[in-house]
Amino acid sequence: MNDWSADRPATDDDQLDPRLLRSRKRLLDAATHLLSTGGVEAVTVEAVTRMSKVARATLYRHFGGTAQLLAATFERLLPRVEVSADSGSVRDQLIALLTAQADLIDQAPLNITTLAWLSIGSVGGDPADSAAITSLRSRVIEEYRQPFDRILTQPDVQAQLGNIDTTFAIVQLLGPVVFARLTGLCTVDHDGCVQLVDDFLAARKQGDKPIPAEFGHDLNRPGAVGGPC
Repeated sequence: MNDWSADRPATDDDQLDPRLLRSRKRLLDAATHLLSTGGVEAVTVEAVTRMSKVARATLYRHFGGTAQLLAATFERLLPRVEVSADSGSVRDQLIALLTAQADLIDQAPLNITTLAWLSIGSVGGDPADSAAITSLRSRVIEEYRQPFDRILTQPDVQAQLGNIDTTFAIVQLLGPVVFARLTGLCTVDHDGCVQLVDDFLAARKQGDKPIPAEFGHDLNRPGAVGGPC
């Protein structure tokens, strides 16, 4: 059993206590610094409490352990993709969005660290850890997919491209960017984003007509490769 298992978890009243709000901020400030300078391995209970000058017992009133602390830190640092208001053709909008996403992934290493941490089975047996990491995963998914959904669900775009599975569209467009960055294979620049978008749009059409919905890739259908994302 962990030595912190008997500590009383933070309650709603605790979270309104100004002293605990300040201690939580100091803990997250310390974890942020350690994560930025030393990576995931640097964020330990000992290092965070030492840097923040917050007692170990207080840390465990906020977070059950390092998994919850890391999840909260990643969520705090999660950058937003800023794109201009919808304008231009669907091609122009997708190129602008994908380029912004690629630039963010290339210039903000913690963004790709978050994806890597979520992908390597960071959820342990503690339900509280699972809840914290599920919350982070939901935030990451929302940050990535919301701008794509905004473009791909427009009626005029669906008229051009047919009934799109937006989840798989994100995999097709953003997946190569993430893979290239994770492996160090290459950096996907603006020209690479243009090619990815053009290939995606070309694949969505047969001649001058959009692909009918029944021929599209539906990740949620029975027997789909990989199952639902």
